[in-house]
Amino acid sequence: MNRIERRFKDLAAQGETAFIPYITAGDPTLDYTAELVFELEKAGADIIEFGVPFSDPVADGVVNQEAAQRALKHGVSLHDVVGLVKRLRADTQIPLVLFTYYNPVLAYGAESFADDAAEAGVDGVLCVDLPPEEAGEHKRLLDAKGIATIFLAAPTSSAERLELIARGSTGFVYYVSRTGVTGERADIESSVKGMVAQIKQYGDKPVAVGFGISNPQQAAEVAGYADGVIVGSAIVRMVGELGAVPDMPQRVGAFVRSLVEATKQVEPA
Repeated sequence: MNRIERRFKDLAAQGETAFIPYITAGDPTLDYTAELVFELEKAGADIIEFGVPFSDPVADGVVNQEAAQRALKHGVSLHDVVGLVKRLRADTQIPLVLFTYYNPVLAYGAESFADDAAEAGVDGVLCVDLPPEEAGEHKRLLDAKGIATIFLAAPTSSAERLELIARGSTGFVYYVSRTGVTGERADIESSVKGMVAQIKQYGDKPVAVGFGISNPQQAAEVAGYADGVIVGSAIVRMVGELGAVPDMPQRVGAFVRSLVEATKQVEPA
């Protein structure tokens, strides 16, 4: 049982939903990212997702694309993000997930990546553009190192594919609440609750919902039926707007605390 699985198990025993913030590693700098991790943990985050900067992030909206570009201008690579995790492990045991595309993993070397990620203390990897049908070797390498392989399920996924994703994922299933790219939205799609229930029919993996959740009201709504609530673009936008000012991590942490409180005040169905 790795840190992700242990955290979901502990939260389930307490009747709580996980709150999972997403930040782009290296935006505005890797040192600021490290500070953000500690502030997000203090704010009550249960798991943290690191977006690995990539030059062609086809699943990301404008906010996340711009954050990736800022990090890339500083030369931040997958090697640097793995190194950051290793540095953080001296001070925190919060579960950390790398949200990446498969090209950086291939450039790194799939086996070397699995070895280094495990040594650094990475808990899970989500390759946005690597479907479970094509992820056999990738999953085998991560499984051997005790790293969770997280797959995306979408509103357009068939029942057969939802079952494949649910059975293939370890750690948790990431349900994309709507079609299209990442980004803030005014409302949560009405179909999300039913889709989460359908995925949960195929096993006991926790289901976390992301894409489009941007405020406490939406976080509370999703917390009523999902095992985890993921917020990315709203946090990434705030980081980008504030930039490298000394109190940026604390101000972002205060915003995340409001999301955590909304999530934790709801009893899961």
